[in-house]
Amino acid sequence: MAFEGLTAKLQEAFKQLRGKGKLTEKDVKEAMRIVKLALLEADVNFKIVKDFINTITEKAIGEDVLSGLNPAQQVIKIVNDEMIELLGSSQSRLTFSSKSPTVYMLAGLQGAGKTTTAGKLAGQLRKLGRKPLLAACDIYRPAAINQLQVVGSTYNLPVFEMGDKVSPVTIALEAVEHAKKQYYDVVIIDTAGRLHIDEQLMDELKNIKKAVMPQEILLVVDAMTGQDAVNVAESFNSQLGIDGVIVTKLDGDTRGGATLSVRAVTKKPIKYVGMGEKMEELEPFFPDRMASRILGMGDVLSLIDKAQEAFDEKSAKELEKKFRTNDFDLDDFLQQMQQIKKMGPLKSILGMIPGLSNVNLDEAGVNEKSLSHVEAIIQSMTTKERKKPELLNGPRKVRIAKGSGRSVQEVNRLLKQFEEMKKMMKQFGSKGKKGKMGMGSPFFK
Repeated sequence: MAFEGLTAKLQEAFKQLRGKGKLTEKDVKEAMRIVKLALLEADVNFKIVKDFINTITEKAIGEDVLSGLNPAQQVIKIVNDEMIELLGSSQSRLTFSSKSPTVYMLAGLQGAGKTTTAGKLAGQLRKLGRKPLLAACDIYRPAAINQLQVVGSTYNLPVFEMGDKVSPVTIALEAVEHAKKQYYDVVIIDTAGRLHIDEQLMDELKNIKKAVMPQEILLVVDAMTGQDAVNVAESFNSQLGIDGVIVTKLDGDTRGGATLSVRAVTKKPIKYVGMGEKMEELEPFFPDRMASRILGMGDVLSLIDKAQEAFDEKSAKELEKKFRTNDFDLDDFLQQMQQIKKMGPLKSILGMIPGLSNVNLDEAGVNEKSLSHVEAIIQSMTTKERKKPELLNGPRKVRIAKGSGRSVQEVNRLLKQFEEMKKMMKQFGSKGKKGKMGMGSPFFK
């Protein structure tokens, strides 16, 4: 997961600070040395790291901080504030044109994930009540048009294409005209990329920009390009002029330095980050929340947002009632687990919980596979067995183990977890407390 190494090293630096009662200038500089190395190892641009460390050090060795009641916490707050500033201060949303349709043009190198991102972005906008149209303007990469059609089909989104014999400028213009006639209020243009920046690529993008006058040009950057992301961003911004950035594949890079570098170099806001393959995993970018994740302080607000999306309100109330009346069965247990899975990868969810960002799931005996195993075990039971787990004697457990491809020990472990959860919820009910869905799961022990 992104920033894993960086988070661990930053926490190491903070631990050193907290271990001292009163801080000296030397203590602060030693901690900043660790922070500097951590940022460089995370592939953050050297100049950005240098400026960042200098700013923090200057503020942290001030007399008010070092002589304060809790200097370590004050230094950590300075690092947090400067990290938020580096990432963009506040959330920057997409802007919409006063005249329909609003046109967004995606640009970036080949392989950055533009086509997939176009589909995810369209899906996100549809959830906001918009009616988006995807425009296939990459006529050079083999099967690029087909890929966009597959993405469109996956999310049930319309795709406008004219084959690969018509110029991208003409396709973009026709897509906008088609959108007007069919009352689409958003057009997302998927442009061609190259393995490197060249004059032909830039000229084509400039011509599309001149023809359709997009509301926003969004640069799609692959997080795993590291230091190269800075050069790419600088070049696209100086030659084309970008309005925002989308950073993709943050789920596959433990460094994530591109996220910190691109914003600082271009002075353009990061609008979305790709945290996985699903549409919901293209997340709006919040600088303060991301800074909190990077510093290992969790991201409770994003966790709440995900929970609200994943948990159906009506189902949640019904489950809450069952918790209170101790009428919670294995079907309910399965339903809760499936809703947790909707929230995204477990590693991502744990990273949002303060203090759990560096938990090793495998060492804790919890991983994505374990959830699937539980699902298989419960689905191998009869309806009656799910309603009344007390019926599960030895022979039944053997049958369920064989049916799910798991062991009898795993079946017993699941039943034990289920009983522990019922006891916990019964205690909450007897005290008149409302059980909160999701975090009460034994998978979060």
